[in-house]
Amino acid sequence: MPKIFLIFCLLFFQITQAQQFLQPSKPANRWVDSVFNELTQEQKIAQLMIIRAHSNLGNEHVNRVTELIKKYNVGGLCFFQGGPVRQAKLTNYYQQLAITPMLICIDAEWGLGMRLDSVIAFPKNFALGAVQNAATIYKVGNAIGNQCKRLGIHVNFAPVIDVNNNPNNPVINDRSFGENPEHVSTHATQFMKGLQDAGVMACAKHFPGHGDVAVDSHLDLPIINKTVSQLDSVELYPFKQLIKENVSSVMMAHLYVPSIDSTKNLATSLSKKAVNDLLKKDLKFKGLSFTDGLEMKGVTKYFPNAEISVQSLIAGNDVLLLPEDIELSIKKIDSAIADGRICKKDFEKSVKKVLLAKYNLGLNTTKTIDTLNIVSELNATTNSLIKEIAENGITALNSNLSNLAVNDNVRKIIHISLGNGFENYFSNILQKEFNATTFYFAINQPVNPKIVDSIEPKPGVYIKDEVSKYGYAKSILDSISKRDDYDAIIVSIQSYNRRPANNFGLGEADIFLLQNLMKNPKANAFFFGNPYAIKNVCGYKNIVACYDENEATQQLSVDIILNKFKPKGKLPVTVCD
Repeated sequence: MPKIFLIFCLLFFQITQAQQFLQPSKPANRWVDSVFNELTQEQKIAQLMIIRAHSNLGNEHVNRVTELIKKYNVGGLCFFQGGPVRQAKLTNYYQQLAITPMLICIDAEWGLGMRLDSVIAFPKNFALGAVQNAATIYKVGNAIGNQCKRLGIHVNFAPVIDVNNNPNNPVINDRSFGENPEHVSTHATQFMKGLQDAGVMACAKHFPGHGDVAVDSHLDLPIINKTVSQLDSVELYPFKQLIKENVSSVMMAHLYVPSIDSTKNLATSLSKKAVNDLLKKDLKFKGLSFTDGLEMKGVTKYFPNAEISVQSLIAGNDVLLLPEDIELSIKKIDSAIADGRICKKDFEKSVKKVLLAKYNLGLNTTKTIDTLNIVSELNATTNSLIKEIAENGITALNSNLSNLAVNDNVRKIIHISLGNGFENYFSNILQKEFNATTFYFAINQPVNPKIVDSIEPKPGVYIKDEVSKYGYAKSILDSISKRDDYDAIIVSIQSYNRRPANNFGLGEADIFLLQNLMKNPKANAFFFGNPYAIKNVCGYKNIVACYDENEATQQLSVDIILNKFKPKGKLPVTVCD
């Protein structure tokens, strides 16, 4: 009997921990019922709405948010750009105004530094996807959760669990953990657990899977022509795994998936077959269902004038994120409930789910965010974790990097910096360690940077002359060809675009120079950014995927050359056939 009792207690503890934000209890139910009964019908509708908030847009914006809180008693705020101290002060101010305490949300996939100044950002998910140690991913999720907790944020719209199996994906891409469903699931689960263990709601997105699109849903409605079976084995796989692990919330994507719902121009976020039937009934999801932003053009073009808000609730969503017109949305939802288009029972269930989450997040009591030391505390563990990510994620590709290892003799290195044309952290270390001869080549720039061939180059010196970009690239190649007094060529590719459009911002002359450099057997390329850009050097050897430009990554990349560090990571996506 004692052993059985112990097992029961452990199982109960695990369930309550996993479902902490939507776990009913007598005190919770009393608070929920009390608040619910005090709300007017319009206020109940507004409880399902999260509105946009910034801390960098001045008094006019603050006055607008203040008006919406006072007039409608909206359910919550989603903060975007600004600063941590300003956001903390505004959160305190807005919460004091609210009749019902508000859910404070943020879209901080790679930490608060994604949105706020003064906060150090973590690397994107591709960098995390290269890490083979799941414990590191948990630490990152937990650190971001602690950042959110410190700033009074209750919901982080992360992790992205889309399987990025389209290299040209314009909207997900490096926000994904990779192209393998099992790998994405493992990493996303650890990230989610880290967030939720910090007391912050995680949000798996974007259901049913946004990884295989070529259109940005912020601009238009992407179409996914896959069978249900294909979706089940790839796109839906991570969602099924995170639901089993009790993720607190899911965000619905604005996608058109005919195999789920063939109604013309009906996004999955607005489809009852997608939200109510597939997510809630088939996959047995019990948490909060958020729409993606209802101001996004992929859906507003087909459901204007707040009809999108009505359709979102008909579909079975619990929370409307960023509806464009609050007043009109409330009126239309109220009418839809009255005429039976929206089931009143389901509507009230969603309101009570939101209130229950608020109670379990501690919103039944007033808490003021202390701004003292807030910036230093938000950044307290970030740099050490960034280094851990780099140590476990930097990836050597088709490489024999032992040819870079220094010996007792000082090795001579030529460094070609493809970037913004300026001196940078990586070039400075190479000059310090090797007295490297450095050539700076500005990516996709109309004006040619001056060739610098000295120990202490002067950054940012540009010359306008008759030499074209190709001519300048050829002059670098010609200069190198005339020399035989070097042991290695290091090519660093930095400051290129994250997005695949226009080949990540790499121009024809940039690729010409890069590919001709890589023909040299002594050449080694370090890509400090999206690894998909490595597609430009398929077939060449000695390539390192670094994923990010932070100083820890650049220092470790030099340590590879110094034979002090061996890369441990693995590419999370396929970049070459």
